[in-house]
Amino acid sequence: MIRRAGLFLIALTALALVAPVLAPYEAGQAFHEFLHAPPMRPHFDGLTPVVHPIVLADRLEQRFEPDLSRTVKLPWIEQDHNAPVFLLGADDFGRDVLSRLLYGARTSIGLSLFATLGAVLIGALAGAWAGYRGGWVDEAIMRLADFVLVLPVIYVVLVLRAVLPLVLPASTVFLLVSGIFVLVGWPFVAKGVRAIVAAERHREYVQAARSLGAGPLRILTRHLIPACGGHLLVQATLLLPAFILAEATLSFIGLGFPDPVASWGTMLAGAGNYNAVARFPWTLAPAAAIFLVVLSTNLLGTASSPEKVDRPADTPENAANPVVQGLH
Repeated sequence: MIRRAGLFLIALTALALVAPVLAPYEAGQAFHEFLHAPPMRPHFDGLTPVVHPIVLADRLEQRFEPDLSRTVKLPWIEQDHNAPVFLLGADDFGRDVLSRLLYGARTSIGLSLFATLGAVLIGALAGAWAGYRGGWVDEAIMRLADFVLVLPVIYVVLVLRAVLPLVLPASTVFLLVSGIFVLVGWPFVAKGVRAIVAAERHREYVQAARSLGAGPLRILTRHLIPACGGHLLVQATLLLPAFILAEATLSFIGLGFPDPVASWGTMLAGAGNYNAVARFPWTLAPAAAIFLVVLSTNLLGTASSPEKVDRPADTPENAANPVVQGLH
């Protein structure tokens, strides 16, 4: 299961990287004559996938009907800007939901992966150093981690983002939000790593490495931290969905990415009223994407937890990670 979790994280990374290539249109490309256009069903004309273009039948009701007299090819084959194809419908600005969903995956998953990597890296280093050195170093790092652990995570994230300027470039928002997530996420990794390293540092292979002249840095990087690999991977599968939900929450309430930037949270902000949900349910596509990613990663993390990862019995259970509960 741990291997599956790793492959799943790699697949999410690949999706975030190639999303602009898969998207049929640019994320901000608007077709103003097709506001809230419904999804279009493709079919085959011979071996070529085509759709019937839609026309506005009633502007007051925003009702579209397919033009059965002609067909257009899918945009990956041939683009006709006078007859755009919306496989998942269009939003309130006439932007293709599928394209924004894919670009949003790059933003939301990319930010969450970056923050997860940072939290796991800092937590692994801090926890390993605390477990290896012991004494006042261990006490100081663990008390700092405990201080972060007792804070209500989602409220800390909201407060830290709210004190920053609201209007910022997308790249700055990416780095600031990632930094906030790392700040609240590293202690959950550090506590488990510290427990594993504190038990492993007295094993024979560590004593043998020390007797051969290996320094603390080599022992940590070549022996002790790799012994925590299973724990770190499970923690990554638990932190990732929590960060995806947190980013969506921030963007939904206007504290994350600005609206022109496609992210799953900003897409949901446009569907955040009863009228939109009732009349244009396809605008909830990012909610379905978040649900599937969060469910998949949580199932992988839960399934990976019982695996033997060479850790002491008193290591906190990964499935009960408080950061996941707090950010939910």
